[in-house]
Amino acid sequence: MSERLSVLKTYKLYVGGKFPRSESGRVYEVTDAKGKWLANAPLSSRKDARDAVVAARKAFGGWSGATAYNRGQILYRIAEMLEGRRDQYVAEVADAEGLSKSKAAAQVDAAIDRWVWYAGWTDKIAQVVGGGNPVAGPFFNLSSPEPTGVVAVLAPQESSFLGLVSVVAPVIATGNTAVVVASEKSPLPALSLGEVLATSDLPGGVVNILSGRTAEIAAPLAAHQDVNAIDLAGADAELAKELEIAAADNLKRVLRPQPVDNADWSATPGTDRMTAFLETKTVWHPTGALGASGSSY
Repeated sequence: MSERLSVLKTYKLYVGGKFPRSESGRVYEVTDAKGKWLANAPLSSRKDARDAVVAARKAFGGWSGATAYNRGQILYRIAEMLEGRRDQYVAEVADAEGLSKSKAAAQVDAAIDRWVWYAGWTDKIAQVVGGGNPVAGPFFNLSSPEPTGVVAVLAPQESSFLGLVSVVAPVIATGNTAVVVASEKSPLPALSLGEVLATSDLPGGVVNILSGRTAEIAAPLAAHQDVNAIDLAGADAELAKELEIAAADNLKRVLRPQPVDNADWSATPGTDRMTAFLETKTVWHPTGALGASGSSY
């Protein structure tokens, strides 16, 4: 009996809830830590980046307008599905980062736990960064956080899954939509994440995932007039400087890259990556005429 031939997986982009190939038709070879061929990944173009921004903008109204509780439910559902595909991600992370199976499993478990953690924050972050402000006069003064809009995210280059989750989850937990540029040398876990997102309850366009040359894709995103913010986690110092200059053209929010490694991605993340892409809306509302007792009620 002849040995069965394995079915090689075709990796595609994830844009607007669909799986297109790059419009350029280009691919590039992805290898493991020892140089062994793993797959051909799409080599995204500027046109792919622009298409992803259009999809993210289209999805923003519905996603930002959903209740925080509903966003939390959807993020938790994604974590459930990641748990169900744990073995696949362990294999992909082990290949991508040259880790043993046990160390790769620890990275994947931490990533799933991280996703659950952010799912729990969706309906709590407003209480931490918003609230009532004491003011003089017969007014209620209330501050509440609102999402910035479309956020371009350069995923970390070395931490292909835990680092990816650590930068994507906080962006969408607070109601933003994202265009994600996967790790250039290890994009497969990110492209597989698109398959989970597509079959969860996450609306198409909330997260869009591109693979390819980070500098080539990031440049048009940093200069794009309909991108509101950019996370430079996956950029080196030289590229980050160029992108920050381009981002200034429409006053994007910029989260500069931090000197982290895999160990740091495992640390408790705090709320900084959520608050980095939130705006604060403050509303004044009259309480009515004050009577002799100091209140109209």
